Amino acid sequence: MQADLNYNNRFNSFSQDALYQSLDKESQFVIRNFGFKHCLTYQELKQVTEISIDLKMWKEPSLAKQLLKLDYKIRSNGQQQKKKLLNALRDHWRTLKDQETKYEPLMKKSKSRIQSRKVTQINGDNKVFGMCPVASEKTVCCNLMTIDAVQGCGLGCSYCSIQTFYTNGKIAVESNLAEKLKAIPLDPDKNYHIGSGQSSDSLAIGNTNGVLDAQLDFARKNSNIILEFKTKSKNIKYLLNADVPPNVFVSWSMNPQLFIDHEEHGTASLEQRLAAARALADSGILVGFHFHPIVNYQGWKKDYRYLVHKVLAMFSPSEVGLVSLGTLTFIKPLIQKLRMSGIDSKVLQIPMDKAAGKKSYPKSTKKKIFQMVWNEFRPWHGKVFFYMCMEEREIWNAVFGNCYEDNSEFETALFQHVSGKMSYAQ
Repeated sequence: MQADLNYNNRFNSFSQDALYQSLDKESQFVIRNFGFKHCLTYQELKQVTEISIDLKMWKEPSLAKQLLKLDYKIRSNGQQQKKKLLNALRDHWRTLKDQETKYEPLMKKSKSRIQSRKVTQINGDNKVFGMCPVASEKTVCCNLMTIDAVQGCGLGCSYCSIQTFYTNGKIAVESNLAEKLKAIPLDPDKNYHIGSGQSSDSLAIGNTNGVLDAQLDFARKNSNIILEFKTKSKNIKYLLNADVPPNVFVSWSMNPQLFIDHEEHGTASLEQRLAAARALADSGILVGFHFHPIVNYQGWKKDYRYLVHKVLAMFSPSEVGLVSLGTLTFIKPLIQKLRMSGIDSKVLQIPMDKAAGKKSYPKSTKKKIFQMVWNEFRPWHGKVFFYMCMEEREIWNAVFGNCYEDNSEFETALFQHVSGKMSYAQ
């Protein structure tokens, strides 16, 4: 009787957990009954909840079906049965994570994740200029500086960390952006690589509230910067008709269409991104490509090989400022946010190791996927600036065969290469 009372108190405390609250009533019922039957600890309840959510996100048979199947196979009593059931459930979950993710072809890209977001104006004391939010002393870093011209993004990529920074469902634009940009204390004797695609997609909302005009004017008045617009959109019409300064370039995040269909909802298709990049290159604007995140799923080699060769065929090295390589990397709040979202996604269905304070693929997997893409780009080796984003020195040495002595050297090399091509492109 006392044990039942203790468990009820424990479960009542656990039931307020945000992840548990995000579950549908049927899943909550299954976990509550399973927990009561085996007197699960708080941490065991939390882990079973996480597994239940992951199975649903990955479109695998539900927790209820898994427990029924395991209950039938395991013939033990008391603590032994509890231990065997939990171990078998964890083993099943780990097996799903360790195997290559499988994406089925879709007839059309689902719109289920895209939320209609109102664009609002903000005018406060918040700073719009700072270091890249994912910069870390534990990784080789390009010292990118960022402009938070827009806060929040409506494109709906499942893995994007922006959703953990701006959670009110709105897209906010600085009403006094031009004034804030003028007030940035840039050192005239220093060069800067600045991007505006870290707090939102750089081009998704176009020139709403003059957001692009302000940035173009900022670049025009500061010849010691290179300004990068990073995007997954096809929204280049404004730039095609604007007076774009020579120190501005536009880069696209690139992934195979199969991955775009499943995980990058609301974004432009692969063909649309390539066509947009081609149009800007034809107008004399330097472009770049971020193969980030490269994902290890069934058929990834064929799909990324096709993508690389498509880029090689459509662009000349003189038109491309940089190519970056990166992969799925998560901070804990993003994993929590993704699990609470209730969406179908397989980006968490990967084996995860600690990676400079975050979670990502094991190093062996990273070396494999980066090496393959790097090798396919062989015709551009020495002609285009390649680098890895948020990766440790060990990965650089394994893939590229070398690494910069420090971040300052990396920063200088990137600036010199890209800025050198800008005058040629114009």
